[in-house]
Amino acid sequence: MLRIVRAFWHDQRGIALILVSVTLPAIIGFSLLAIDMSRVNNLHNDLQKGADAFALAAAAELDGSSGSWARAERAMATLVDNQSNFSTAGRFTLTSGQPGGTQRCNSAGNISWCFLKAIPANDGTKITTANQANYLADANLAVGQAETRFIQVTVAPQGFAAIFPASFVTSGASDSFNVGAVAVAGFTSGVCDFTPVFMCNPYEMVNGTNNAGGYTLEQAVSNPAVRRRLIELRKVGNGAAAGPGNFGFLEPPEGVGNGAQALAQTIATSTPIGCYNSANVTTKTGQNAGPVQDAFNVRFGIGANGNHFDSPEYGPAANVRKGAIRTTGSANQCPSMNQLSFTEAGTMGLPRDATTPYLGGRMGDGNWNFSGYWSTNFGSAAYPTAWDTTKPTRYEVYRYEISNGLVGTASTGGEIGTPAAACQPPVTTVDRRLLYGAILNCTALEAAGNGLSGHSTNLPVEAFGSFFLTEPVPSASEDASVMVELVDVTGGAGQGTLDNFLRDEAQLYR
Repeated sequence: MLRIVRAFWHDQRGIALILVSVTLPAIIGFSLLAIDMSRVNNLHNDLQKGADAFALAAAAELDGSSGSWARAERAMATLVDNQSNFSTAGRFTLTSGQPGGTQRCNSAGNISWCFLKAIPANDGTKITTANQANYLADANLAVGQAETRFIQVTVAPQGFAAIFPASFVTSGASDSFNVGAVAVAGFTSGVCDFTPVFMCNPYEMVNGTNNAGGYTLEQAVSNPAVRRRLIELRKVGNGAAAGPGNFGFLEPPEGVGNGAQALAQTIATSTPIGCYNSANVTTKTGQNAGPVQDAFNVRFGIGANGNHFDSPEYGPAANVRKGAIRTTGSANQCPSMNQLSFTEAGTMGLPRDATTPYLGGRMGDGNWNFSGYWSTNFGSAAYPTAWDTTKPTRYEVYRYEISNGLVGTASTGGEIGTPAAACQPPVTTVDRRLLYGAILNCTALEAAGNGLSGHSTNLPVEAFGSFFLTEPVPSASEDASVMVELVDVTGGAGQGTLDNFLRDEAQLYR
């Protein structure tokens, strides 16, 4: 009997079942925890991806132009389709909506959002209700849209029901909680292959008005009758205040050099290498105007073989008609043509406007002598009949001359638009009569303490634009004027001709 008891005592068969029975609750508990952790992680990932997608879609529309808030809302409502699993609602699709695009903070569907003008410099600083006022865009729609650079998207917290019974561990503990997600995305816009020039916005609004007829920059670009107004851009002198209708220079790209000649070469070349960000450009201190004047005029076949502009990249435009023929006693137009002698009989460059009622007499009314210009240069050659009822812009006429083979037609005085053989070969890869530059709201910037004639940094750009040079720069003095027509701008109001220069990016910041 004792032997039987001893054998039973030492028998280990079935001990695994006992051990499993003892540890089974712990095994089940850890398994449930692992499943819950995986489920909640997947739920958070789904919500975060949705928040990221909403923020990126909206940020791509925040170019600072009118209607950008509404476009951002439309992008979130129509472009994003992210699904979520494992919430108490089961499998569902995150949605947004379009409440009107007039409020800086709003909500629709499963998300809420706020348009921001800035974000904290430190990534560890959260945007909360306590500090949100420091970063929100202005509540005024026009002001707020212009300064918006970021959007914060918050996904409405979704319920999560855990399988693991938390009340088993802690009495009264809830087995359910909420999971949410937040994303901040921003819009960065820039241009490459741009000349280092800035123009003070001739249509800058100050206190809701301006002295350019009350038109905004966007309205001017979209209206040909306003776009054909001739604008006299004057150089910002050293120490002089900048204002609508002035122009100056941006810091050239690294490696170009700091002197006036280096700056002039970056303006004169047909292959500029500068890239500029709309959020922060830097102005360059005033430079001697002589080389810069030559940098503009080389596009007209004036002085193209002098002042170091002696390689094909500095060639003239394909059409240099300007109301002049060669100077007396010289057949070599490029090095010898004097831009101050455009008084030859029977020649006519693109005329100025009949009157200049705007910008203190520096912006015309758009009424220029098209018929006189055409008859002087092309006689009875055909042109679009629509131009008889709606006067074209000078740029439209210039492009028509090129596309219809009229550049080589001689005026009654003998001038042709084809550059002289003594010039470098004309540049045909780009339009040399277009001047590209950043458009700044100079009045507002100077009111904020930015001296634009000096070295000012981190200046926001209203838009990047293209301007048509209608005539050579007549003087090398510090108050040299550049006569231009506005052609196009970047952003929602633009006509799309600058898209090849644009580098627009939406990116996540947090």
